[in-house]
Amino acid sequence: MYLEKQREFQKAKPRKFFAQHWLKSEKALNEIIQASQLQPTDRVLEIGPGTGILTRRLLSLVQSLVAVEIDRDLCDRLTKEFGRQENFLLLQGDFLELDLPSLLSPLSAFGKQNKVVANIPYNITGPILEKLLGTIANPNPEPYDLIVLLVQKEVAQRLVAKPGSKAFGALSVRVQYLAKCELIYIVPAGAFHPPPKVDSAIVRLVPHLVEPPATDTQRLETLVKLGFGAKRKMLRNNLQSVVERDRLSQLLEKLEINPQARAEDLSVSQWVALANEL
Repeated sequence: MYLEKQREFQKAKPRKFFAQHWLKSEKALNEIIQASQLQPTDRVLEIGPGTGILTRRLLSLVQSLVAVEIDRDLCDRLTKEFGRQENFLLLQGDFLELDLPSLLSPLSAFGKQNKVVANIPYNITGPILEKLLGTIANPNPEPYDLIVLLVQKEVAQRLVAKPGSKAFGALSVRVQYLAKCELIYIVPAGAFHPPPKVDSAIVRLVPHLVEPPATDTQRLETLVKLGFGAKRKMLRNNLQSVVERDRLSQLLEKLEINPQARAEDLSVSQWVALANEL
């Protein structure tokens, strides 16, 4: 039965416009499920269910599943297979534009989701992360307990990067300020149909704010943006529009940071400390 359903759904032609690549790897699916630490009481949000290969796994393990799919043809297929299941709700539309709290508030059976588990479109990874986590200046006021995403490998490496590494950048600081990030498993391009041009990776995000948090989150967000504006330049040059070079050098020395440091040399906690000093 499982193989028959897979053959049926594989007839759906992936659309480049929606950056669609169907996951076909059992190993990758198992890693996603394991990373999600699912409980029978979980209420899960899935973004871009596609052919439903992950949806099928999730439905049998959780209290409820809200799936958001932009492709109308795929919505028809998903409704035919899962529409009769009481713990399944499908919303057709662009996840970035939908106001989920307003849409779901009248539906008591599909209250606020506490986890996100999804193979998301790679071309909108940044905006999806921002909608799920919020920003440094405006974190999500009702954070999820856990977020497990299948993303491009390069993005995953940036999310978990350490200070001083080539992958460490503004995205690293923004996301690591808002969540603990783990790279769970590398997924080769051949695990998809059609295979993308890059490898992928499963990441797990546990939303939380860095301690101690920034006293002025807007200032921190501005500093990070300016600091990474020209990555090869030293901070004292990138931040001179908001703080004099001599004063910045004094602050860096006070925080025991090399005065010649570049943006990627500072940890998230050091960025917070610098913003608080200013």
